[in-house]
Amino acid sequence: MPLLSNSKLLRWKPSLPPFIPKPSFPFSTSNAQPLSEPEPEPLPSQPQPPKSTISTRPQNQQEKPESIICRMMANRAWTTRLQNSIRSIVPRFDPSLVFNVLDGAKSPDHALQFYRWVERAGLFTHDRDTTLKMIQILGSYSKLNHARCILLEDVPKKGAVVDEDMFVVLIDSYGRAGIVQESVKIFQKMKELGIERTVKSYDVFFKVILRRGRYMMAKRYYNLMLREGVEPTRDTYNILLWGMFLSMKLDTAFRLYGDMKNRGIEPDVVTYNTLINGYHRFKKVEEAEKLFVEMKGKDIAPDVISYNTMLKGYFAVGQVDDALKIYEEMKGVGINPNAITFTMLLPGLCDVGKIAEAQNVLGEMVEKYVAPKDNSIFMKLMTCQCKAGDLDAAAGVLKAMIRLRIPTEAGHYGVLIENFCKANVYDKAVNLLDRLIEKDIILRPKSTFEIEASAYNPMIQYLCDNGQTVKAETFFRQLLKKGVIDAVAFNNLIRGHSKEGNPDSALEILTIMGRREVPRDADSYKLLIESYLRKGEPADAKTALDGMLENGHIPESSLYRAVMESLFEDGRVQTASRVMKSMVEKGVKEHMDLVSKILEALLIRGHVEEAIGRIDLLMHSGCEPDIDRLLSILCEKKKTIAALKLLDFVLERDYVLDVSMYDKVLDALIAAGKTLNAYSILCKIVEKRGATDWSSRDELIKSLNLEGNTKQADVLSRMMKGKTQSPAKREGKKQAAAAI
Repeated sequence: MPLLSNSKLLRWKPSLPPFIPKPSFPFSTSNAQPLSEPEPEPLPSQPQPPKSTISTRPQNQQEKPESIICRMMANRAWTTRLQNSIRSIVPRFDPSLVFNVLDGAKSPDHALQFYRWVERAGLFTHDRDTTLKMIQILGSYSKLNHARCILLEDVPKKGAVVDEDMFVVLIDSYGRAGIVQESVKIFQKMKELGIERTVKSYDVFFKVILRRGRYMMAKRYYNLMLREGVEPTRDTYNILLWGMFLSMKLDTAFRLYGDMKNRGIEPDVVTYNTLINGYHRFKKVEEAEKLFVEMKGKDIAPDVISYNTMLKGYFAVGQVDDALKIYEEMKGVGINPNAITFTMLLPGLCDVGKIAEAQNVLGEMVEKYVAPKDNSIFMKLMTCQCKAGDLDAAAGVLKAMIRLRIPTEAGHYGVLIENFCKANVYDKAVNLLDRLIEKDIILRPKSTFEIEASAYNPMIQYLCDNGQTVKAETFFRQLLKKGVIDAVAFNNLIRGHSKEGNPDSALEILTIMGRREVPRDADSYKLLIESYLRKGEPADAKTALDGMLENGHIPESSLYRAVMESLFEDGRVQTASRVMKSMVEKGVKEHMDLVSKILEALLIRGHVEEAIGRIDLLMHSGCEPDIDRLLSILCEKKKTIAALKLLDFVLERDYVLDVSMYDKVLDALIAAGKTLNAYSILCKIVEKRGATDWSSRDELIKSLNLEGNTKQADVLSRMMKGKTQSPAKREGKKQAAAAI
């Protein structure tokens, strides 16, 4: 590889025509304002075509034809009718009019349609200016294939002359689009076509390839430039130095700087800014300081970029005090800090805990009405103020954002709300929440900082604990729309609504949780059930209890009793019975007094099978109900069939009753005229328990004979006299079945 040449060549500096966009690398020889951090410039998302220096604004009230044409193209489709309309208002298409129409077109497509039409229609032959303008427009909007066709195909076909400026625009456009290889091809094509490559072409080319880190290629073409006799300028060296530092090639940058001085080219403020920034990239602070002093010693006044570069370097190595000194010096010499200055200062001060200094800088920024480049510094400053315990200062950061018209986000409010809640300053937290809700800040799209759970959960809990659950729900529903699913918040809302006597609202939240598969805790269910009970809606309480069980929670024994009592008092005996069943199945063996009442009510109302099923469950669970009492009550209330079935059940289960209870049931059956039923159950009693001295047996025999059941009467008589122990089981079962 050839070494960098130190040969002396003639120095000359061609100037660009006024309508050629000068390459936007961060260096210039006059009034230079390079970037504070010489990094590759990102391509604008919606680039605007470069404006011509030729004025198109009319000096009188009458609108010029080019303005009318641009408006027509913007509002109408490109059709033959539109073309005829344009012809009707323009008697002659001169270079100035065509140029201004291209310059004023609202989109590159409009400009290209007009450009091609006027020539194809024979209305105008494009000259250098209009061709260059079209290439500029297409390049600015990254329509590079069209621009390339115009330059390399259309213009040569017409025999028109192409010049360096057109290639410069296309090289730069490809570079901005990130298609470096095409920029290289276009640059090489210039030589093939015999287009002289001056320093202007090389400068743009160096900028394009160095932006992508192609430093080796830049070194090769630098040597080629020297061999071709093209004298580098200060701009050339500024670009090369910037690129080498960008690629972290300190030695190469140093040799280039030496070559620059050997050629007698004096550095300017841009050169020094580039060198200072480069040394800071290598953490060579002392060398950067020497260059800064050297620059001032040569009467080259540092500009805002110089000071910003020094600030950035000091902060990078943690020399915050030196950064503050340079900041004060900057203001002392009359240079106003800009947005980049504040963007570096505030985070740097926050990182080292200099909160008071950061607050002062924030005040200066607001006073000068300068918005920073990075809005995240407000979040950082706010967080630091909260950690330092100065919540009022943190709230002041939010006010500063509003004053600077910087969009506030939910995350900014969240930091303040969280810390106000921690400090028990809930009134201020609620005020911030009101603003957050009213302005729909949470729902803003593309937010960088979302509100965290550590902020909204304490706020929701406070509101729910203080009778403001509706506001808490309004707030949380906005979070739901942003995709927030938080079990703690959901359960707090359920508790809040339940405490405030709005169980239906709580149930709605519970339903949403179910749809979204959010875990629901036992306390939320308990409060919901108690709320329904207080409101006198036991059926809904039972539904909530079922949901509690379905979600794997075990209700407290007292909760079972409360629901059963409420249902029982409301006359919903069977529903109370189902709750009782769930209770027993879960192993709760309490509240037998209430269980007995429920069983009694079931039997009296005729739900005998259900009652017997519950009794069977209780017996298997070791909770034997008072059967004697139940049989006694049934007999007293003349519910003889229920008493018969219950007695039959306990006999089948070999449950031991008080002997008098058998007689009581038999007496009740005789009194009710149910002689066959009495006969059947008596037979079973004798079979299960042996002979009985029931006093009414003679009356039963007499009744059986009177009713024509002589066979049963005879069997009963012999059984009582001891001639037979019991009737046949089959006969007894048949008679019992027939009687029932």
